Amino acid sequence: MISIVIPTINEEDSIGSVIDRIRDSMRSVGEPYEIIIVDTNSGDRTVDIARSKGCVVIEERQRGYGRAYKSGFAAAKGDKLVTLDADASYPPEAIPSLLSVFEKEGLDFITTNRFSSIDRGAMSRTHRFGNWILNVATHILFRVRISDSQSGMWVLRKDILDRLVVRSDGFPFSEEIKIRAARSVRFAEVPIHFMERKGTKKLSTWRDGWNNLKFLIKLRFSRDI
Repeated sequence: MISIVIPTINEEDSIGSVIDRIRDSMRSVGEPYEIIIVDTNSGDRTVDIARSKGCVVIEERQRGYGRAYKSGFAAAKGDKLVTLDADASYPPEAIPSLLSVFEKEGLDFITTNRFSSIDRGAMSRTHRFGNWILNVATHILFRVRISDSQSGMWVLRKDILDRLVVRSDGFPFSEEIKIRAARSVRFAEVPIHFMERKGTKKLSTWRDGWNNLKFLIKLRFSRDI
C-alpha cells in the first residue's frame, strides 16, 4: 500500500485541486493508496475540503514541518510513503513515474530536483541563492551530493525510518532526512517540474535559510551522524 502524506496550513486555495490531481495520477499505479493530510491549525477550509474528498486528516496541534511529517508517517498504513506540498508547486502527475523508478532500481529513498525544470516565478533569485548555499554546505559538511537539498517531494520505504532517526521537527527535517538517507540506504535524486505555488508562502527566505544552515553545522558536529 502507498501512503501519500501532505502537511498543510491554510491551503484552501490549492488542496482540493492537489487531491484531485493525485487521484487522477494514481489510477495508473494499480496499488491501493491513501492520502493523509496532516494539518497544523489551519484557520480556513483546508480540513473541510480534505475530508470532503475522502482523505485521512490528522490534526497536529504542534507546529512544525518535521513534526507534521513525523505524525503522518506514524499514522501511515502503507509500506511506501510519498510526500509533496499542498500548494500545487509539486507535480502529482510525477508520482507514478517516481514509484516506477523506485521499484525498478530497488531504492529505499528518492528525493527530487526542482531545478531541472522550474517555471518562471516559481522561486525568487534570493530563494535560489539560499538553496545553492545549503546545497554546497551539505556537500562540504557531509560529503553528500544533492542538487536540491530542500525539495519536499520524496518516495521512501516506511521501514527505513527507524534507521534514519531524524531529529528535527522544523524545516530542517527536509535536509536532515536526505543526508541520513544518502549516507545509509539506497538513495537517488530524480528531476521533476516545479511550478509557482498557490496561496501565501509559509517560508521566510532569510530566517528559515539561516536556521537551516545553522542546523547543518550543528548536525555535522553531533554524535549521531
